Amino acid sequence: MGAERHPAPDHEVVVIGAGPGGIAAGVKLTRAGVEDFVILERADEVGGSWHENHYPGLEVDIPSLAYQYSFARNPHWSRLFASGAEVRRYHVAVARRFGLYPHLRFGTAVAAEEWDGDRHCWALRLADGGVLTARFVISAVGAFISPKLDPGIAGLDRYRGRIQRPSDWDDDYDLTGKRVAIIGTGASSVQITPAIAGKVGSLAVFQRTPVWCLPKPNPRIPRAVRWALGVPGVQAGVHGAALVAVDAVVRTMSNAPMPVVRPGLRAIDATAIRGYRGLLRLLVRDPGIRAGLAPDYGPIAKRPTLNTGYLLAFNRDNVDLVTTPIERFTEHGLRTTDGIERNFDMVVLATGYHVFSDPETYTPGLVVGCDGLDLGKYYIEHGLQAYESVSLPGLPNRWTLVGPYSWTGSGWHAFVEMTADHAVRAISEARRRSATRVAVRQDAHDAYHRRIYRNGAAMRYYLTELNAHVPTYYRNSQGDSTYIRPTGFFSARRAHHRFPFTDYDFDRRTA
Repeated sequence: MGAERHPAPDHEVVVIGAGPGGIAAGVKLTRAGVEDFVILERADEVGGSWHENHYPGLEVDIPSLAYQYSFARNPHWSRLFASGAEVRRYHVAVARRFGLYPHLRFGTAVAAEEWDGDRHCWALRLADGGVLTARFVISAVGAFISPKLDPGIAGLDRYRGRIQRPSDWDDDYDLTGKRVAIIGTGASSVQITPAIAGKVGSLAVFQRTPVWCLPKPNPRIPRAVRWALGVPGVQAGVHGAALVAVDAVVRTMSNAPMPVVRPGLRAIDATAIRGYRGLLRLLVRDPGIRAGLAPDYGPIAKRPTLNTGYLLAFNRDNVDLVTTPIERFTEHGLRTTDGIERNFDMVVLATGYHVFSDPETYTPGLVVGCDGLDLGKYYIEHGLQAYESVSLPGLPNRWTLVGPYSWTGSGWHAFVEMTADHAVRAISEARRRSATRVAVRQDAHDAYHRRIYRNGAAMRYYLTELNAHVPTYYRNSQGDSTYIRPTGFFSARRAHHRFPFTDYDFDRRTA
């Protein structure tokens, strides 16, 4: 009768999302001998934002060698910074190579997750009305959860021209000779602007905050170099050396005493700002545009960008920089607060994403765990937190690959690998013990959060005091810097690979 009352879940493991994190989780599960898993993906192919985004000029903003899995190093990248299409093909190739397609369900969005304490499993309510149950859940929805469809500007529904979004670009729309506006100066805008400037009739870039943008030479990788990269150990050595440098910077900020940190960061910012203004004098002819492009904040207070063509685009006669705030959309374009109305055939909304470090991203009712713990409400009331960035005591049998304080300063693939290792290691131990419920202990969680919060003091100072005037997703609405893990890459990797099993409770359902 017990089996009738508590039937087995539909799957042992469900992975939500088939972006870089979901692919990593699938490979790690396969290697651990877990065969009964499914990867749910709302789109029609793997890759996450690299599948959804295909706008003009799309490239990675770190070297290609650092933007790949350690278990699937690619010696055949065509350029130092790979194009979006090349990264998209890479993800598909990895999923095929490791046999993930039989485990994938495309066009499947998860509307809500609810813990069933009697059955020790999760009920996933799907957008199509179906329900899927799983013993364990790995949330691999990524860092950029969903694009901001509403730019927060009145009158969008009145505009009669073409709206383009980086996440849903219409490649068939002919830009030739068109009057175009781009709202936003983040990473997408920095790539789109120079890519289309030579095609359009006119281009107006509407800027709220100047962006740090350094030149990015992007040479083709010679055949001899690609051959060398195929030699075992070469790519790992090059990438490892870069990680050592990044790790040293993060550990220095985390461990330095605040009386040293404060003046040191002020001096670094002041020097960097002066240096960047010198770069602008070299690259941008118009002094008025130059002044508008000059940031008054530190280089890592917002996401810095790399693009050789962005600053140079403002030397073109058909490209303009608009720093006056937008008042509203009109039927034919945009009106700024100075009363000037500009007409456009197309407006690009490069206004960003809802990101994992914002409490507002976690909708109440989306994830409900033990004793009614609602993740959205919990984060609003208590702030973003999670043991080793992946698990909460009230959410048993569930791990998040990109959670609070998770980014280690490395490429995305490197750190979702380590968080996937954490989840799969816990699941494997549960299987070894025949446990049906795995939950991080409250005391272990609390001790970790106290340590990580203490280590983040320098970053909080940098983002919430020294650069408090600049809007950035590195600082969330609660004034916390939960985007970055202030321990260094290698410390994080060791922790995910070696966390003590005593930090978790493993229980078995008896009914």
